[in-house]
Amino acid sequence: MQRVAPWRAVPALARDPLTALERIGAASGGEIVRLNLGVVRPLLLTNPDHVQRALRERPAQYVREGMLWKPLRRLEGDGIASDGPNWQRSRSLLQPIFTARSVTAVLDTMADAIEGAVAELEADGRAGRPVALVEGMTRVVFRALIRAFFADRVSAEEAGVLGAAISTAFAALGWRIALPFVPDSVRLPGDKAFHRAVRQIDAIVYPHVRRARDAGAGGHDILSLLVAARDEHGQPLTDRQVRDDVVSMFVAGTEATALTLTWLWMVLDAHQDVAAQVAAEVDRVVGGSAPTQAHLDGLGYTKMVLQETMRLFPAGWLIPRTVAEPDVVDGAPIPAGATVLISPYVMHRLPNLWEQPARFDPARFAPQAGRRHRYAYLPFGGGPHQCLGNHLFMAEAQLIVAAVLARYRPTLVGSGPLVARATAALRPRRPGTLLLQRR
Repeated sequence: MQRVAPWRAVPALARDPLTALERIGAASGGEIVRLNLGVVRPLLLTNPDHVQRALRERPAQYVREGMLWKPLRRLEGDGIASDGPNWQRSRSLLQPIFTARSVTAVLDTMADAIEGAVAELEADGRAGRPVALVEGMTRVVFRALIRAFFADRVSAEEAGVLGAAISTAFAALGWRIALPFVPDSVRLPGDKAFHRAVRQIDAIVYPHVRRARDAGAGGHDILSLLVAARDEHGQPLTDRQVRDDVVSMFVAGTEATALTLTWLWMVLDAHQDVAAQVAAEVDRVVGGSAPTQAHLDGLGYTKMVLQETMRLFPAGWLIPRTVAEPDVVDGAPIPAGATVLISPYVMHRLPNLWEQPARFDPARFAPQAGRRHRYAYLPFGGGPHQCLGNHLFMAEAQLIVAAVLARYRPTLVGSGPLVARATAALRPRRPGTLLLQRR
């Protein structure tokens, strides 16, 4: 096991945690690294075999507790975002809902919502209202997910309140994520805004849960399917359980998808040759019509570009785990209570796993490309806790890219270089604004 002394680790991580972790990971040669940060001494895993052990082979030993997970649970509740029996129950009920076949039932209604939301971005531009790139992509993703989760039951006013409340709650968790050891009874900056936002979320979601329950079976939206689901004892979920799982999936889907699309437009702006190939594919497959699920199979290169974007800029850049029981990995003792860090951002940039890792190359994900270790690429996590919404995410992202390029020429204004900053999710430092011009 390698060790990084506090006089080296602390200043580097405080100054630029992404660059510091990337350098430490590249120098580790796959060995486990102990980062001595004074009070805490987390272990960094960069060997795909070690990552597979923690995420897939022994998930009950490496649990989602402590750093990141505790504050997130204050927003997302005790369902799919948790661990143990509650997570297992939610996972078994949600998994059938998010299979590729089940997702197909909501894609065309999502495509309609995407088309309308993209048109609104163009209208804002024509009216002289530039749209911040992250905000614009969040608006489009949010409209699509509202349709997938709630069908047409949520009004435009409710959708606006819900979107603002989720953004506020997520942003307000910054201090709790940075200081996970501080008890909830101790007030931190952001707590007041967080609790107010959660009350707003609950005031919208709970009535829709009850209305969906009163309406009975038949809906294909995710809320209706959850209300109709039964556990192994034939019992329905409580309103609280439905609320927790809906909010968890909705928050994760909005944040990850919007940020991936933000990075995508920045990447295409920086790589005009790739942008031309994506536009040509959309022209060939979609033409000037509105994209639907029937076009997805033809958007293979677009999917490869999205996959490569998620390699270099994974929204979920850090996957922490707490060791519930001691372990020994390649002779290195892993004590109970230790924090283990797995960083997709670092894993995706290791020269021993990826040829020229800093180069943007969608061909890495071509059907004929060589096989790689399953745990070298982790945009959706891995093991039993892997994100359930990966099929929905990819289809939604392809539809949004196609909806934009089929009718518009996107232009970025004021965008900076492809430099990331580490928050709860991976965000660009200067995303700029997005303008859509009719083709």
